[in-house]
Amino acid sequence: MMKAGRTLCRLAVLSGIGGLLVSLPLAADTPRDTESANEQFDCRQLSDWDAPESPIDWFERSLWANHCYIFQARAVRIGIDGVRTLALSHDIQDGVEREVARFLDGPQVFLERRGRIGRLGWADGQEEAPASPAGVARHLDQFYRLGLGSGERIANRSAVRLDIEPLDGLRFGQRVWLDASTALPLKRELLDDRGRVVETFQITELQSPQLHEGGVFLDDLRVPPQQPWYPEWLPEGFVDQPVDTRSDRHGTEVGHRIYSDGLSTLSLFVEPIEEGRERLIPGLHRLGISLAVVRHVSVDDKPMQVVVMGELPPRVLAQVADSLAWEAASDDGE
Repeated sequence: MMKAGRTLCRLAVLSGIGGLLVSLPLAADTPRDTESANEQFDCRQLSDWDAPESPIDWFERSLWANHCYIFQARAVRIGIDGVRTLALSHDIQDGVEREVARFLDGPQVFLERRGRIGRLGWADGQEEAPASPAGVARHLDQFYRLGLGSGERIANRSAVRLDIEPLDGLRFGQRVWLDASTALPLKRELLDDRGRVVETFQITELQSPQLHEGGVFLDDLRVPPQQPWYPEWLPEGFVDQPVDTRSDRHGTEVGHRIYSDGLSTLSLFVEPIEEGRERLIPGLHRLGISLAVVRHVSVDDKPMQVVVMGELPPRVLAQVADSLAWEAASDDGE
């Protein structure tokens, strides 16, 4: 169990799940050529936009704000695994975002990620994948009911409450409090499929956020990597995310894909089971508020380990894991 616990911790860090930072995952920073390096979003235009009115307008504005405001903050995270305090920061250097989260109590954890504004989907050569904030807002509106609640004061700032309710029982809902001035998220409550609060993430101090006086790079259009496996079932609206899932932590033998509906996210890991190497016990595991379903399967007489993680109902994760299929190997000459 100790080895299994360490492996799940490693997978959780790799998947980017956990709600430590309340912005969307950034597209991984990769080398760029000079011809593709000029597509940017000018953050200064946010100051000229009209104030949001509808719930979906507030949601989209919060996504742009997460990319464009430079800030430092203190926060508290309250979940099933206890209470943790964090120091957060978001900066932009040469058009590339840098986010840092550092736990201030308990085991020392330091998380850092750099990247650009991601796309909603992979490039298919026919239709350009839009930048995440605009595309995600439209996509999410099909699977959640968004509403505006009463205004409150969070971290000594006026806040607007956004209620996000799933239209089915296949995903969790949220309540998000947005800064009335910048639209930065100040508080998030994650609600399970029974409407119970399973995690609260709240900014306690936000130090004078400043709008970036320049542009932030948009990610290049990415071609999807080839994997011999794929899930035959996903909850409606979950889209394969065009983010770099490679990591020195697990090497090339571990396949990793991320799927999202714009709010909820699941990560899928597939790797061979080799003699003498650490493996997880099949079944349901809990890591904080995230759940993981583990399956051992045989593919062409080779044992494989499948792990599906996310802040989703256990039955959904299990159905995704059980639906995994492998492409049939083509015969030579065909």
